[in-house]
Amino acid sequence: MRITDTNNRKSSHPKVMVIVLSDGPYISQYADIGYKMAQKALELGYGVKIFLYMDGVHIPQKDQNPRTLPNISQSFEELIEKGCEIKACIRCAAARGYMEESQYLEGVEITSVYDLAEWMDENSKVVMLGS
Repeated sequence: MRITDTNNRKSSHPKVMVIVLSDGPYISQYADIGYKMAQKALELGYGVKIFLYMDGVHIPQKDQNPRTLPNISQSFEELIEKGCEIKACIRCAAARGYMEESQYLEGVEITSVYDLAEWMDENSKVVMLGS
């Protein structure tokens, strides 16, 4: 995959959008905004990676049933199916009771915050959403 940069040169590395979410679902609109940004970036041919930090680790929990609100977990499941990589901070997840990846949607990885640092390079655009 090749994407033309702003100087109309061909880049051998695809552009990547890294989204960091630190608020949980249903307490703010950050999860919804992050979903919409990721969806649009995927449509534009960007690679998309989402790192869940602090209360953001609640977003991809399996079997959510928010009753009167859209199920954000299902939205993030769609992103995974389209190739989005999603990781959750291991310390944040453990502090909130998520000790096993089986508590999350298939494709979500519980990992170190150091993975976030590895995602950030000259080809990445980083967006942080949360309080």
